[in-house]
Amino acid sequence: MLFYQKFIVRKHERGLLFKDGDFQSFLAPATYRFFDWQNRYAVERFEISQPAFTHSLIDYFLEAEREAVERLFEVVQTGSEEVAVVYHNERLTDVLGPNQRALYWKGLVETVVKRFDLTQGLAIDRQANRQLLERGNTRINTIVTRAVMTSRIDAGHMGLLYIDGKFVETLPAGVYAFWRFDREFKVETVDLRVQTLEVQGQEILTRDKVALRINVTATFQMVDAALAAKTLKDPLDQLYKELQFGLRAAVGTRMLDALLEDKTVIDREVAEFVEQRFAGYGIDVKSVGVKDIILPGDMKDLLGKVVEAEKVAQANMIRRREETNATRSLLNTAKVMESNSVALRLKELETLERVTENVGSLSVYGGLEGVMNGLVQLKQ
Repeated sequence: MLFYQKFIVRKHERGLLFKDGDFQSFLAPATYRFFDWQNRYAVERFEISQPAFTHSLIDYFLEAEREAVERLFEVVQTGSEEVAVVYHNERLTDVLGPNQRALYWKGLVETVVKRFDLTQGLAIDRQANRQLLERGNTRINTIVTRAVMTSRIDAGHMGLLYIDGKFVETLPAGVYAFWRFDREFKVETVDLRVQTLEVQGQEILTRDKVALRINVTATFQMVDAALAAKTLKDPLDQLYKELQFGLRAAVGTRMLDALLEDKTVIDREVAEFVEQRFAGYGIDVKSVGVKDIILPGDMKDLLGKVVEAEKVAQANMIRRREETNATRSLLNTAKVMESNSVALRLKELETLERVTENVGSLSVYGGLEGVMNGLVQLKQ
């Protein structure tokens, strides 16, 4: 029909009618005709199966078309300390932060709003809000990530929760979620298990000016992570430095020989040195042990020669002691033979036996007595 404009708003749609760019009214499903030979009318259509309504004139609609808005839309508005989670047909579709508002079409989709009061706490109950934290499609992931901060703390660890740079509380192992709006969250994870700290290659001079390279191992455990984080900027770095200081104090005041004779003195002194300083920091230093004491090359050679000389001296002493014992035994034997003819005769027979061991044949003249007398004369 000439000079008429026709607009159709289907059953699953709602329309906004504009004349010369000026809003006129909301349109329900129907067919509309307007006498307009200059194309002054326009209709914007919206599918109500997609309930979220976005438009540049929302503020105008709420102010000037309040009655129509309340009839056609579910209006969700949050306070300064309130969060609203919006569900459509039991599916999470939106999260509104403090001082936000949104309009959702009524009709095909049921809108349910769940509100959270931030003054009652920022933590989110995971069991009661499983769908919120399990996320959904990409769009929902983006919305929830912007609204919620999550953190996972594994077994054997503890979390230190900071909000806007201020320590709030410690968190045991588990999964946590917090409302993020207008706040900066940080969770530092602290290992509560027994840990090992290696202090490698420490060059230290002994009291007699011998340069030693020492490797030390310490075991420790965080017993009060909040106290350690509060009092120490970097607990592990501080422990490393204190082990260095304790090691220098234990080695630098002793002679090399004393250290080599009792290596455990370093363990004891360094452990006492460190334990006293960390007792008030929430860190339990369980043990300190020296792994290696490495001598300079020339000192190794010198000590090797000293050890060799000591062993040679010990061998000479043992040899002289044995020779003395043998001489003393011979003297005792001679005294016995001097006073006992039978013993003398037995010794002579023993000597004869040793002499004849390597003799192939032996001719005896004058009987055994002659042999023995000749043997005695031969020995003399």
